[in-house]
Amino acid sequence: MAEVLKLVTQPREGRGSQRAKRLRQKGLVPAVVYGHKKGTVAIALPGEELFKAVRAGAHIVNLQTGSETQTALIKETQWDHLGKELLHVDFARVSADERVTVSVPLEIRGTALGIAQGGVLDQPLHALRVECPVVSIPASIRVNVGELQMDQAIHVRDIVLPEGVKAMDDPEVIVVHVTAKAIEPEPVAAAVPVAGETAEPEVITRKPASAEEPEGE
Repeated sequence: MAEVLKLVTQPREGRGSQRAKRLRQKGLVPAVVYGHKKGTVAIALPGEELFKAVRAGAHIVNLQTGSETQTALIKETQWDHLGKELLHVDFARVSADERVTVSVPLEIRGTALGIAQGGVLDQPLHALRVECPVVSIPASIRVNVGELQMDQAIHVRDIVLPEGVKAMDDPEVIVVHVTAKAIEPEPVAAAVPVAGETAEPEVITRKPASAEEPEGE
């Protein structure tokens, strides 16, 4: 496992949207730490450092509050509606000897043979839920698609995982496959009148009334 990032935090008193807003205006992100049969603690930490850690795919961090340092899993993140500003984070306390369930991004490697056959590569699954030791959380999981031909797929069950890592998603879920390109229907050309000819409207002639069919009043 890569070196664990240390984040210096500060205690946070009080709850509420207005207090959280004032913290964010100072460049801090409100958060909570819970788990391991200890009480939930409200903290605030530097937004820029935390943002970089989350965007880099970090799962485990060391939270330092005063003289105490605790290892925690980034359990849940809350973003604004644009997905740009980190609003709140939930941390779960962990120890080095326990197993955790996390979502790890999938990294596609290679060029599928099916693309040369006229197909397109489609990736329905972009992250895999895995269970593994805290000290062995992979930054990403590679999926080699080099041998994938037209109409072939790689499922969760086909992924080669690092030792000690177990997939938690349905084994039958498709990770990536090669499909035929969608054929767009050709547009139907409108009839073009021949030069010099003018289209005449159809004339509907009323049938004359007969003696047997009197006209209405």
